[in-house]
Amino acid sequence: MKKLIFLSFLGILLINCKGKTDKAREIIEKSIEVHGGAKYDNFDAEFDFRQFHIKLSQHNGQFQYERISKDSARNDIWDVVNNKGYLRLINGNQVTLSDKDQEKYKNAVNSIAYFVLLPYKLKDEAVNLEYVGNAIINSEKYDKIKVTFDKEGGGKDHEDVFCYWFNQKTHMLDYLAYANGGPRFRRVKNRQVVGGIVFQDYENFAITDTTLKTHEYDKAFISGSDSLLSVIEQKNIIVK
Repeated sequence: MKKLIFLSFLGILLINCKGKTDKAREIIEKSIEVHGGAKYDNFDAEFDFRQFHIKLSQHNGQFQYERISKDSARNDIWDVVNNKGYLRLINGNQVTLSDKDQEKYKNAVNSIAYFVLLPYKLKDEAVNLEYVGNAIINSEKYDKIKVTFDKEGGGKDHEDVFCYWFNQKTHMLDYLAYANGGPRFRRVKNRQVVGGIVFQDYENFAITDTTLKTHEYDKAFISGSDSLLSVIEQKNIIVK
């Protein structure tokens, strides 16, 4: 009897988990559609981000992300991530880096691409989704999606927990939060639609209450118990 009860409970739990995942996936698919939809599958974009020039390219499953800058000696530095891996070019010549530096620069490029290409990036195979409820922020209703990553394919942030707030009316991604390197809560400051794709600038807030779970960071934002750290912007955007 106890075994039967346990199996019944486990079955209900699995059904509930699947339901939360399916609901999260449905919300994200609607958001991807209003942020750019099929435009994400084939595009070439470039923009300025802080001291870097960024190029993002995706075509039928093939991608290449480039971060271009100059060092103190005015050398041209290119960090390139694509389906084959990572490489660094200095003045057009490939250079050999330590494994530690390769991972560092690869993660830096991937991080820029990841946040710029949200919510599209939430379709990646390594992403785990869970619907965790709703919230009201500035009189707008939101669905909250918790995101974790598989170790395989999840990058350096595979142990982190993210949360995304999707506007129930517009389906736009208006807020996001993450724990590692933080805790941080981002609010959309500005939007530009270029080439049919939505590019978002954010205000980046530090959450001072470290007892909160990632999907609860909106409580700190609503109560004002946070502090503005920086503004994250893409400038001079071109999409082909």
